[in-house]
Amino acid sequence: MTVVERREIALVDLLDRLLAGGVVITGDVTLRIADVDLVRIDLNALISSVNAQVPSPFEMSEEAP
Repeated sequence: MTVVERREIALVDLLDRLLAGGVVITGDVTLRIADVDLVRIDLNALISSVNAQVPSPFEMSEEAP
């Protein structure tokens, strides 16, 4: 075994790496009976860490009414 194969990553380290870069989750769910779409759910989520260097994209500017 090489060093890379034996290397273990703790769950906290893995989450830290994912949040530092960001994770995008997308999915579609459709409830269908007899070829008739009854319910359709689209999921789009961005999970990322936010700090002073990377401000939140949801902050309102002062110019907004």
